[in-house]
Amino acid sequence: MENMIINHWAVLAAAIFNMLLGAIWYSPVMFYNGWKAENQLTDEQLKNANQAKMYGISFFLAYLMSYNMAFFLGDANTDWQWGLTAGFLTGFGWAAAIFTCIALFEQRSWKYICINSGYIIIYFSVIGLILGTWR
Repeated sequence: MENMIINHWAVLAAAIFNMLLGAIWYSPVMFYNGWKAENQLTDEQLKNANQAKMYGISFFLAYLMSYNMAFFLGDANTDWQWGLTAGFLTGFGWAAAIFTCIALFEQRSWKYICINSGYIIIYFSVIGLILGTWR
């Protein structure tokens, strides 16, 4: 544990990145309409949702995931290549894989799975890159 390096500012930046990526990924420019249709949500339902609760809990969980990844990448020898690789493997091999299993049993569409899994894979890849680079 003496070679463990956790950059707390990088962890915060990774959590903030989660919110920024989500804002772009699920925007009308990208996948908002497809995501909304696949979830059978209306603009009215989304407007009436408790925004403070959704964004507050989402940021807390993004911060938690970022710290978790920072501990996995905490070895002093970690660099940006390993950070990116570990992030991709986490996103693709763990998070998106279990998300897909759950979505299949919920009988969700491949469009739904691809929209959300794409976000998950990119998110973990980039936070791995951030944490691997900003030592």
